[in-house]
Amino acid sequence: LECIADSMKRLIYPSIEREIRSDLTKKAEEDSVVIFSENLKQLLMQSPLKNKKVLGIDPAFRTGCKMAIVDEYGNFIDKMVIYPHKPASADKQEKSKKDLIKFIDESPSNYFACINAKEILNKNGFTELSEAEEWKLKKGEKYYVTINDSGIIAFTIGTDKIYKSGYRIAASHTDSPGFLIKPNPEMNKKDYDILNTEVYGGPILSTWFDRPLSFSGRVFVEGDSAFKPKKYFINYDKDIFIIPSLCIHQNRGVNDGVAINAQKDTLPLVSISKDKNKFSLTALLAKELKVKESEILSYDLSLHSREKGCILGANDEFVSVGRLDNLAAFHASLNSLIDNKDKKNTCIVVGYDNEEIGSHTIQGADSPTLANILGRISNAMDLTLEEHEQAIAKSFVISNDAAHSIHPNYLEKADPTNEPKINCGPVIKMAANKSYITDGYSRAVIEKIAKDAKIPLQVFVNRSDVRGGSTIGPIQQSQIRIQGIDIGSPLLSMHSVRELGGVEDHYNLYKLISELFKN
Repeated sequence: LECIADSMKRLIYPSIEREIRSDLTKKAEEDSVVIFSENLKQLLMQSPLKNKKVLGIDPAFRTGCKMAIVDEYGNFIDKMVIYPHKPASADKQEKSKKDLIKFIDESPSNYFACINAKEILNKNGFTELSEAEEWKLKKGEKYYVTINDSGIIAFTIGTDKIYKSGYRIAASHTDSPGFLIKPNPEMNKKDYDILNTEVYGGPILSTWFDRPLSFSGRVFVEGDSAFKPKKYFINYDKDIFIIPSLCIHQNRGVNDGVAINAQKDTLPLVSISKDKNKFSLTALLAKELKVKESEILSYDLSLHSREKGCILGANDEFVSVGRLDNLAAFHASLNSLIDNKDKKNTCIVVGYDNEEIGSHTIQGADSPTLANILGRISNAMDLTLEEHEQAIAKSFVISNDAAHSIHPNYLEKADPTNEPKINCGPVIKMAANKSYITDGYSRAVIEKIAKDAKIPLQVFVNRSDVRGGSTIGPIQQSQIRIQGIDIGSPLLSMHSVRELGGVEDHYNLYKLISELFKN
């Protein structure tokens, strides 16, 4: 009886259902052809309309109603698509912008960007690996590994032979310009408690003044041995610091541009206290983490603005939030990997750290990290050294970092013929000095992918009399020989404590990376 029940459930019932569905589908197709032919016959036999413009409509629900207009002489005028409901892409774009702001708000530092990425990956069936253990990988499975808590590499193993298809890679970074808290940071000036900090990367210092700040990062406490300290992550949930400006009455030239001294002018105010109640960062950490102050060994802590991100603009077209450079690119890459339904290619997302200070760390692009990880994947999938080298030669990487939009108040700062704008598509970044890795071949690859997927693209080059920046592309390429391209979403206010990007650009960047993974 069990055998009969099983065969009915798995074989007979599904077979009957498929046969009935096939018959009904065939009949529906035949009937639709008959109806279409009758309608077409009436249209074709109709007398011509003189001196009339004609609007034709092809009704559809899922893909929208296609419309076309011809003039009195049959010449094409225009076409469009209207939807009886919001198109699916609009819903995805709406979700994308909300997810982006949530991700950045919950990622005040590089460490929490990785913590949140791990949480997202775990929810979507990825398995965490350890560099200190043997890797046993399987086709069709999903994995990730963290590098020193602030770098992360996630990947899916495709069904195609890797040495034939190569690796598809999207690389970005998790850090942003700002301030790190120095060791022994407490200072007291006339009963004002001040925190000693150090500039990280190249922030626009003036934008950090007069706003609520807090701190986040990791703390190390005595453990079982010197090489195994206990580790805590902290995101202090309170408006605790502020960097107050000097009033205009004592600084009359402030609006004419004033040099900012990072050791003197940008130290945040903590509190006002007397000798017995001076602020102590380690005491605060010990209380928050519920550990003994004497057992705290060290920390890696940075400041962040407490203001939440938002969508703004007359048409809700802008994203305003800190750390768009480069958590937006990391977020787009991560979601492209998670949502990828094509299982053929082996796809990789890299979140490096320390791009803002040159990438010269084990979790930075100027390290053998990616080369090592690709080698371990190839080894675990039983590729020979020759096959691994073939895979590298056939691989492609998008170096994914924020780009510059033209600024409406400073149009003279842009190249005269290449003028990327917000919400006009991801930006291909090019430079004659190869501060970006884009060349003719890699641009041709991405242009074709974008063209086929109807994704708009723009191009950025610096003015010839202005020295521009660089990114992880050329640094990574010096460590591993993979062809690729530098791309990013156009921003205004880059390196400000609060940057401005476009809703459509972020979604189009996500689509572009998704197309790379499945192409």
